[in-house]
Amino acid sequence: MFGTKQKLETSKNQKQVTLLDNKELSRDHMQKESAIREPLILGDKTYHQITEDVCAPVEGKANKYWYMVFGLSVVVALWGLGCITYTIGRGIGTWGLNTTVDWAWDITNFVWWVGIGHAGTLISAVLLLFRQKWRMAINRSAEAMTIFAVMMAALFPGIHMGRIWMAYWVFPLPNQFGSLWVNFNSPLLWDVFAISTYFSVSLVFWYIGLIPDFATIRDRAVKPVSKMAYSVLSFGWTGNAKAWIRFEEVSLVLAGLATPLVFSVHSIVSMDFATSVIPGWHTTIFPPYFVAGAIFSGFAMVQTLLLMVRKLLHLENYITVKHGEYMNIVIVITGSIVGVAYLSELFISWYSGVEYEGYAFRNRATGPYWWAYWSMMTCNVITPQLFWFKKIRTSLVASFILSIFVNIGMWFERFVIIVTSLHRDYIPSNWTMFHPTFVDIGIFIGTIGIFFTLFLLFSRFFPVLALNELKSILKSSGDNYKKKENHE
Repeated sequence: MFGTKQKLETSKNQKQVTLLDNKELSRDHMQKESAIREPLILGDKTYHQITEDVCAPVEGKANKYWYMVFGLSVVVALWGLGCITYTIGRGIGTWGLNTTVDWAWDITNFVWWVGIGHAGTLISAVLLLFRQKWRMAINRSAEAMTIFAVMMAALFPGIHMGRIWMAYWVFPLPNQFGSLWVNFNSPLLWDVFAISTYFSVSLVFWYIGLIPDFATIRDRAVKPVSKMAYSVLSFGWTGNAKAWIRFEEVSLVLAGLATPLVFSVHSIVSMDFATSVIPGWHTTIFPPYFVAGAIFSGFAMVQTLLLMVRKLLHLENYITVKHGEYMNIVIVITGSIVGVAYLSELFISWYSGVEYEGYAFRNRATGPYWWAYWSMMTCNVITPQLFWFKKIRTSLVASFILSIFVNIGMWFERFVIIVTSLHRDYIPSNWTMFHPTFVDIGIFIGTIGIFFTLFLLFSRFFPVLALNELKSILKSSGDNYKKKENHE
């Protein structure tokens, strides 16, 4: 009996030693992991310091650089609004459209803005579903970008109608308005439903995420007007356990709804072209090709905006080089997908043996608009490949410049698809060139000004970082906490 007891005690001690060894190994592994994985929040930050830093741009005065950029944006926006007013007053004859190219600058800008509006909700929704911590610093700005970009996109079809005050006729109306109904077979109508649904879900998703932060600013507000305004915006948020549980549930449900919408919206936009019989448009590759391009251009615009916000609002400790690198990795992947789509188009046009398809693509590369085609190829295919180099990928200056190049290239992509497919049709006597007027250019540049004006106002009155979400990752991704773990 004594021998049996001794054996049992020895076995028990060995198990305890093994468990202790496993714990030590696990701890050593965690220390190694924390040493490799760079922190997402830099500096010796506490929960209170995060609150102070995030609320500072809202509660304090903006710096001179914010006012400089905002002033420039307002001037450009006013010029654009003047051109829009002039167009509505005189008609779309003020544009450079002609009988052959009757769809050019406006639809190019529409598709470009819708594409930019894609990545914001995608970043927030998909990364939330996959529990990615690095989304915490960028999701708020990305979601705001979606709202403002979709608003800019909606301007162009409205103006192109000629009588924008009749825009409500695009919706199915009761019979009291008359027997004229919209054509439900038209992909243009599908755009109305898809984009309005996407805008609504994105707006709710963005606003619900802001509610806890509005409550924080409400509780800190000193001025009665500010306190009342943020009290209304926060919907009486109390911050109790039940409120947070519902907040998490609603966020996940909306993320689940928004993710398929991201893919459906630009697929439907591509149907405007794919359902036609025009060579260069009539192709089944358009839906996935347009979605990849939209995510590509959207991520590039998020990169541009984040680097601006980082500098203007002094948020270098929260929007770090690591965030920029993660964004650049997505840009190089989606850029490679877009490059494969371009080559697939060329191959299919050759392999099909259809003379008109082959001519449409040869004309893009070697015709009178060759400069637009090769600008597109350079900016969208060659430029993003520079991000394979870590030195460039982690350079914020290079990231800012290349993100702008990507969006220039994506604008040229839409221009090439639309104009080069229209300006030479089946009858050579109809061949003509499209030349934008100052009104065309003014409206487009004006929408960029309006977009940046709205975004800068958002950054001034709304917290651009998800305050409470940043606090939730401080202990696992904060610089100071990681240093403590490494020293233990």
